[in-house]
Order: sequence, then C-alpha cells, then structure tokens
Amino acid sequence: MSDQDQAPPADGPAEEKPAPAPGPKPAADADAAGTGAPDGAEPAPEAPNPFATAGRNPIGSAGGTGGAGTAHAARRTFAPRQAERVVNFGDDGQYFHGNYFINQFGAGHGPAVLDGPVPAEELRRLTGVYCESPGYARMRARLRECGLLVLCGERGSGRQATALALLSELTDDQVTRLDPSQAVHTFTRDMLKEEHGHLLELPSDELHREGGRSANAEGREAARGPGRLTELHLDRFSRLLLAAKAYGVVLVESGDLADRLLRGRYGMHCRPPRTEDVLHRHLRILLRSEPQEALDSCRELARREDVQGALGLDELRPREAAGLADLLARHRCGELGEDELLDGCATFVRAQARSWFAGADRPGTIPEASPALNAAAFRIAVAVFNGSPYALAAEAAEQLAWEMSVTLDPEQPVGRRLFGSHAEDRPALARSVVEDAELDLGDAQIPVRAIRFQGEALATAVLREVWHGYHNVRGPVVRWLRTLCDDPRPQVWVRASVAAGVLCSWDWVHGAGELIAPMAALDSPVQQMSAATALAEASRDPSVRPAVGALLKEWAQADDEALATTALLTHGYGMAAGSVRASLDALAKAVRSGDVTALSNAAFSVTRLLAGAEPATVVARLGDWLRGGRRELADLVLLSTLGTLTTRTTYLWGLQETDELEAHARRPLLVALIATHRPLVRKLADLVRLTLETARSGEVALDALGRVLRQCADDPTQLDLVCGFLPLITEKRRDRDRVRHLLARLVRDEDDPLDKDAARLMWDAVAEGAM
Repeated sequence: MSDQDQAPPADGPAEEKPAPAPGPKPAADADAAGTGAPDGAEPAPEAPNPFATAGRNPIGSAGGTGGAGTAHAARRTFAPRQAERVVNFGDDGQYFHGNYFINQFGAGHGPAVLDGPVPAEELRRLTGVYCESPGYARMRARLRECGLLVLCGERGSGRQATALALLSELTDDQVTRLDPSQAVHTFTRDMLKEEHGHLLELPSDELHREGGRSANAEGREAARGPGRLTELHLDRFSRLLLAAKAYGVVLVESGDLADRLLRGRYGMHCRPPRTEDVLHRHLRILLRSEPQEALDSCRELARREDVQGALGLDELRPREAAGLADLLARHRCGELGEDELLDGCATFVRAQARSWFAGADRPGTIPEASPALNAAAFRIAVAVFNGSPYALAAEAAEQLAWEMSVTLDPEQPVGRRLFGSHAEDRPALARSVVEDAELDLGDAQIPVRAIRFQGEALATAVLREVWHGYHNVRGPVVRWLRTLCDDPRPQVWVRASVAAGVLCSWDWVHGAGELIAPMAALDSPVQQMSAATALAEASRDPSVRPAVGALLKEWAQADDEALATTALLTHGYGMAAGSVRASLDALAKAVRSGDVTALSNAAFSVTRLLAGAEPATVVARLGDWLRGGRRELADLVLLSTLGTLTTRTTYLWGLQETDELEAHARRPLLVALIATHRPLVRKLADLVRLTLETARSGEVALDALGRVLRQCADDPTQLDLVCGFLPLITEKRRDRDRVRHLLARLVRDEDDPLDKDAARLMWDAVAEGAM
C-alpha cells in the first residue's frame, strides 16, 4: 500500500516506528575505526559532544545575544550622515551676525560678562526680528503685576530675546543689564534705575547659591550670605522694583533651580517659537531688497533633504534659525556655494556639542564641579543609549559621572543625589525628550519610556567632541564602556559595544589597546561578544578594516583561548575580514584543529552569517565543506544547520540591515530563509535532511524540527511554508517514516498536544508523491 493510502487514525496521526535504514551509514557519520584500549590501560576520556549544546550561543542561552531591534537602533544612532561633514571653526568660535556678537560654542556655561545699558540699536533690531514665544502675553501680564519675572529655559531657547522684548515694550527701550555676579539678595534700591527694565542672567549652575560658591574639598566655608535662591529673595527684589516703578527679568537655565522657581509666583517657562516663524522673520529682513520669490526660494531650500541632513536637528532654536537664515540669504546672493552652505549648516550641531563640554569640570574640585559633570555624563549616556529606555540611560549616566568624579578629584568621596533633577526636567539638559516607545526583547516587544536626542546628528557630534576634544576624558569613558559591556542585558552591552566600535574607528590605536583588547582577553562570554561586536563595527570604516583583519589573524593563532574565541565571534558579522567569503575561510581554518569549543563558536558565527546579507554565499560554502569529506567541516555544517532550526532570527542579528528578514524576526531562521530566499530552499532542505540522517546530530535535529513544527502550527503563514518544505526533506521512505513518527508523538503529547488539523496538513505533506 502506498503512502497516499495510509490515512491517520481518527484521533490523529498513527505513531509509527521509522523503518530501519538500509545500506551503510551516511558518509558524514562515518567514524574512523579504532582498536580497543590495551588490557589494564585507563580508557581515554570521552571528548565533549558539541551536539549536546547545539543551538546555544556563546553567552550561554538561546537568544542571549539580544533582539535585533536593539542592535539596529544602536547602529542607526551612529549611521554616517551629512551632518558629520568636517567643519573648521575660527580660533575663538565667534562671529558677528548683524549687530549681534555671537559665541558659537562658548568658553563655558557662564553668562555674559558685561553689564550696563542695552544699546538702543540692538533693541530696534530685535523689534524687527523677534518672534513672540508661546505665552508672551501671560509673561507681560505677570511682569506688570509683580514687577519681576523669572524666565526659565534652555540656552538658545530665546530667553534673552524674550526678556529684552518684554522690558523694551514696558519701558520705552530703557533697558539695562545687571552684573551677573551680583546675588539677588544683595541688590538695593540705589542700584535700580527709575522706570527702567533690568535684565539679570544667573549662572547656569544646577546648584546655584545666592551667597557664592559652596564649601570646597578642603572644607572652606561658603561665602557669606544665604543659601539657594528662594521665593523670599524674589519677593524682596520685586518690592524694590515696584518701589522704583521699574521692571526686572531674571533668566535661569533649566535645572533644579528652574524646577523649583517654576512652582512659585514669578517663574514661567520660556518655550522657543517655531523655527519656520523665526526663519521667515530673518529672511524677510535679509532679503528685503529682493523679490518675493527669493524669500520663497530660500524657505524651500531650507526644507531640502540634504540641508536638513546637514543640520541634523529636529528643530532649530532661535539663534540657530537666525544663523540658517543668514546662510540661505548669502547662498541666494551667490556668496556661498552648495558645499559651503552645507558646511555652514553642519556647524550648528557641533556648536551645540562644544557648548555642552567646554570647561565642564571647572573649578576642578568636588562638589563644585559635580552639577556640570553630571550634566556632561548624562549627555554622553544619551548619545550611547539614544532611543533606549530612560532608566538605562539615567543609570549609565550616574556610573559615568562617578568615573569622571574620581578622575577629577580622587581623594573626594563621591555620592549620588537621591532627589536631584526630576525625570521630566532632566532630558532638557541633553536637548532630548522622553516619549512612549517599544523595546524589542527578541521574544516580545514591551512598552517603555525612551529618551532620544532632538536631532539625529547629536549622538555622533557628542561622542566626537568628547573623544577628539578632551583626551583626559577618554580614560573614564573607556572604563565606563568596558563596565557596560560586561552587563548581561543585551539592551546595555549591545549599545555599549557599538559605541565602542565607533570610537575605535576614530582612533584605532588607542581604542584597540584600551577598549577592545582588555575585553577580548577576559574569560567573560559577554565581554568577548562585546569585543567582537566592537571590532565588527570598527571594521565598517574601510581605512580601519585592514588593521582589524590583521588583529583577528593574530588572535586566531594565539594560545589564549579567549582571544581565539573573540576572533571567531567577530567573523560572524562578515565584515571584519573584508568579505563573507574571507570570514568563512577563517572559520573553516579554526575548526580543523578539532577543538570542540572552537567548533561551537564557529557554528554560531556561520549561523549568524546565514542570517546576514549573503545567505547564498554561506549555503554554497556549506555544500563545499560537505563535499570536501573532512569530519570537522562536516560537523560545522551539521551544527550550523541545527542553529537554523533552534534559533529565532532576531537573535542572529548582524550589523548590516536585512530588511527582508524583519517580518520573520520571531520565527526560526530556517523558516525565515524559506520565506525570503526561495532559490535556496532546495539546498536548505538537503542540509536539514542530512542533519536528520546523521546519527550524531539526528536526535537533536529531530527534537528541534518538532519545536519548529509546533510553532508553525499556530501560524497559518508558517504552516504553509513548512508544509511546502516537508516534502523536500522526506523524499525517501525512511525520511517520511521519521517525520510521521515525530508528528504522531507530538499529537499524543499529554502535556502539549499538537493541533490535529495542523498535524493532518503536515502528515499529508509528507505523503509519497506529495510534491
């Protein structure tokens, strides 16, 4: 009776035993015959069986290398962009814009160094270009009522322009700047001018103290005066202003002080106006002698993709929008070419990074420098964890702040503030936002509160500024990244290792010696995987790739097992050796020694290459290895094939995009390849059939196939795919018997029986002549 006539019983497929396999064993399973041990001799220790742990990755569990979403998000964070154009600033980074003297990146976080009357010319020009900030009318009403207003916001948000506009409007252009070093509580009635506006910008220090600096490391007492600025100080200042029929605006940068003052009667948040509005105002003045089409042309140019890419910022702040208007107008008038325009646009994001870190450790002792160091650490952490959960970035920032603090002042004990900047306010320090997002865990996606920069180019700009601009910061950053790379959570070590690879590509000698080599040499699977990921990421730079390849060759021949393991794992990304073919050559060479650990690591890397950009190249090489007849290479093929059955695609992420596999991320790699690479299906079937037939891998492979069939039974799409694949691996009767026996066992499983309808479809698919 033919297979077509054999129908499964009513309660499911029959539990048939597979027919005995006729003929000799498959060539891949032929073991060299050996003589027995001499009488009385100790039996040789049994070699470890690599198939016993097939499908486990080097970190030690199925899927422990993390979800593809984390890796791809990390890679996109540092993807090359137009905003990375090489731009040279002047010696002091300053330029004139109209009648404004602008400091591109500042010498620190201090306020303006001058006081005295604001020139009428500056106020008149402000009237022509100023765009009202949201809530301007409420600010004006509060100022009229109290005589005093505290404007809180980030630098560049238009705080100063809004303050000058308010004071100018209420005092008929009679505005004076107050000495920023003067504490609010020390002002007297004689210091204020009758019917004038007064502008005071407080130092941008999260721990601003009214009486001056706090006690330093030697324990010197704080300067005479009260502690932090409070509502009582502002009440007194308000009474003085009202008595003089004058007005005052105090500017406070976002932080702890601003958060506290915003809850009082004087504080208001200054939000920047829309970029389009500011740009239009400035262009209208700069192009006033040009026809209307010139204005429209410049605004259209500002929206062009390459210009937006060079800017690298989601929204421009007023000062940046004014600078862009100047660039566009000069381009329109023929003063700037296309490249010069894009170079000018790229300066804004780099200027932001420079302003964040210039002199951030002054005065050089703890706790005076702690607020600035904490802010700097937070910005670097956001650069590494851009798009990650806020909690991960915040914790990493605290670790980096500690590393920086002990480097700056080794003898000073360092602690953490428990109730510092609120999570809703802290992102403003890094020009970032916290928003709802989903985190890919591999097995599932979960909702998180993620932090991201308000601009795609900021992450790269921040790391470039720190890595190239401040050599002494490299030490704490390197130690911090190495610590993160030993965190077993993929959402941490993947991010850190990709960032480490980017830094190494910028300075290979320093990065390889201080970052990668120490991790690769440790007996830590997570750090070895991190080192491999960093090497692969660094090799993305063509100028660095030969150095990475040479290092891998050196490690492959080293006696140090940790270094050899790192080299094998690096080849799984298919980039460090220059090509997928070269990586496969290196993996094949490594397993010829017969070392079981090397075999397992090489098999994992081959499976990862199958999930990469060139699966056809890998499948062809697997066939070549089988035809070569070497036992070690045959085992490598078997273990790699088992990996396609046991590992979900999302856990085999690479550093190159494979868009076609994204829809199949949670499916076994074999199913994903069947769905996306139809020309490879026949060759994949041959590999799976061989793995099932071979004695040393057959039992493990059959169990793995059973898990694949269970998963596919619940998904109609996967069920169709597997029903089309099963006939290819059951062309012989013994193969059909094996799979039918498996189906019968799965259906009759008391704990988790396979769906009978799905099982019947699979049963029919393995019938003789079903193809």
